[in-house]
Amino acid sequence: MEAPLLPGFPSNLIFSGFNAQYRLNLHESIFNLIWFGEGRWSWDDIYNMPIFMRRYWINRVSGIIKDREETSKARLKSNSSNVPNRINKH
Repeated sequence: MEAPLLPGFPSNLIFSGFNAQYRLNLHESIFNLIWFGEGRWSWDDIYNMPIFMRRYWINRVSGIIKDREETSKARLKSNSSNVPNRINKH
């Protein structure tokens, strides 16, 4: 059974929600903001946040995580270069 056509809407398609991949991405981003926000936001705060603001915070948190990873890699690299290589081969 098809939906009745409304005047001005010649399509038989009716919006019935977001696809599964979009919902998965949405909930993944909500989880990440809650997790990395360390309790600064609740699920409702993020879910009801305007999209442009949510994207801003996702990008901001992603940048912070990348900076932390780069810093830790640089520390590991500098620490490993300071350790003498004293493996005795017999």
